[in-house]
Amino acid sequence: MKIGFQKLALPKKGAVVVGVMDGRKLLPLGAEFDEQLGGLLSRAMKANKFTGKAKQTLSVFGETGTVLLYGLGDGSAIDELWCENAGGAIVAAILAAGDKEVSVLFEPHTADGVADEKTADRAARLAFGGLLRTYRFDKYKTKLKKEDKPVLQKLTVLTDQASAAKKAAEALEAIAEGVFLARDLVSEPPNVLYPVSYAKRCEELEDLGVKIEILDEKQMAKLGMGALLGVGQGSERESRLVIMRWEGGPKKQQPIAFVGKGVCFDTGGISLKPAGGMEDMKWDMGGSATVVGLMKALAGRKAKANVIGVVGLVENMPDGNAQRPGDVVTSMSGQTIEIINTDAEGRLVLADALWYTQDRFKPQFMLDLATLTGAMMVALGQVNCGYFSNNDDLVAKLEAASKASGEKIWRMPLGDEYNKMMDSDIADVKNAGARWGGSITAACFLERFVNELPWAHMDIAGMAWSSKDSPTVPKGGTGWGVRLLDEMVRANYEA
Repeated sequence: MKIGFQKLALPKKGAVVVGVMDGRKLLPLGAEFDEQLGGLLSRAMKANKFTGKAKQTLSVFGETGTVLLYGLGDGSAIDELWCENAGGAIVAAILAAGDKEVSVLFEPHTADGVADEKTADRAARLAFGGLLRTYRFDKYKTKLKKEDKPVLQKLTVLTDQASAAKKAAEALEAIAEGVFLARDLVSEPPNVLYPVSYAKRCEELEDLGVKIEILDEKQMAKLGMGALLGVGQGSERESRLVIMRWEGGPKKQQPIAFVGKGVCFDTGGISLKPAGGMEDMKWDMGGSATVVGLMKALAGRKAKANVIGVVGLVENMPDGNAQRPGDVVTSMSGQTIEIINTDAEGRLVLADALWYTQDRFKPQFMLDLATLTGAMMVALGQVNCGYFSNNDDLVAKLEAASKASGEKIWRMPLGDEYNKMMDSDIADVKNAGARWGGSITAACFLERFVNELPWAHMDIAGMAWSSKDSPTVPKGGTGWGVRLLDEMVRANYEA
């Protein structure tokens, strides 16, 4: 779907979206449109429970197509994020109606009817939300009927700030492309997306100016990455480490770094998972997908920052050569790790990826993302992403970015009491502790490999995949975290 912006005026064709205030109050242009339709909109509202309450919708069918009435409430809650979610809800309704084009009357809802300095940003965010809602992953559905395919081709926002809104939307479209890439990667089946093929997908970012390096198993072995390599040793598919560099900031600017867990399929290894639901483990690489999608978003909008993205790509399979509970491996840091459970594999991948990143690039901070623990889903469900950090300044920036992007996060604790639970009787650390506090002890394990650098760990186990639609996220792969982290970079680290 294409998005566009034009001067505020009544459209001559296609579906139309009309905002309605509390009490069924139409704004001036909406009232003029109602008059053209012979009072159709007013009659429809009176015949239904639609009152203009915020986010209410009512579809009316006119001569040129669907007229969607959208509730604005009293207008006090309308901000950029509100508009983004409204855009997603509007597109969902129009997709269901089957119109090819839709125009949104983006009228000022203030008492004086004058656009303010935020109007352009709000109009752009509405279009952005609509664009995000159009995502589909149906490349393997060979028997889809024509009537089951979406026909919406264009969304036009009609606003007195059309030129400024169009400019604001350019960066947002690049972010949407990053989100879509992350969703694509999470959605791909594991026989298509495995470490080597995934690394090749990352190489496509070179077209946007991202510098790509790929380390194979021999190179990683030479670096001493025994933790990462141990996870993949039971698979016929070789492991990879992909390093992505976007150098959009000043040459002397210290980079920032994002690290992702990329377990392309996780059987649990010798500590085999139950069969039920194991097909979902194709998205155990969700953390890496967010990192790759973020790098595409930053490069696409030409972010003025120096950013490192590192993803460790492995497959965790049972085999005669697979890692066993009881094994001891040596990580790149030199720390030895006792393997208690081969299904606690993502932290082993991150241990070497984090150490490599801080040792080579000396970034301002590192942030890792991983679908790491089911315990996080038990604690927070699929509403908030639990995260951990050793740095309050980094926490403040993440919290601000969360509020601006609408991707919710919740800080979880660290501490010596939890850290000691990961001490091993025969090695420096063990890869799994007791059942209780599993997400916290996993974070404590990772903390041992950041070398006291400012760091945050985001456990996105509940966020990478959704079983139901939300305004801007169709069910399936979510691309969660791309918007949040792009916002954090934009607000704090661009020159």
